[in-house]
Amino acid sequence: QVQLVESGGGLVQAGCSLRLSCAASGRSISQYAMGWFRQAPGKEREFVTAISWSGISTYYPDSVKGRFTISRDNAKNTVYLQMNSLKPEDTAVYYCAMGASRLGALRDLRGVGSWGQGTQVTVSS
Repeated sequence: QVQLVESGGGLVQAGCSLRLSCAASGRSISQYAMGWFRQAPGKEREFVTAISWSGISTYYPDSVKGRFTISRDNAKNTVYLQMNSLKPEDTAVYYCAMGASRLGALRDLRGVGSWGQGTQVTVSS
């Protein structure tokens, strides 16, 4: 059973940066796509970004493209989310996710096999 633990959330002003980390235990992430989702109060959980198991491909919706960067360090069994130029609309609980199958893709909620507990990101204007 894999455990995903996020860290790095907090309260920042608009325009600032945060770096989230997701440390996995119980299973190597090396053959799994990894991703981040977020959920704001009263809204559905939405896809933020994903990185393929190989690390070659990354995916971003237009809302975060150019501002957020996902990366992975398989040796540390950790995934990162660098968030720059944060906006108040980025305020949400951010969840780390592992793909459901080895060597598979992760592009939306259906592709998620495991979730972290979430970390709060609050961006003030």
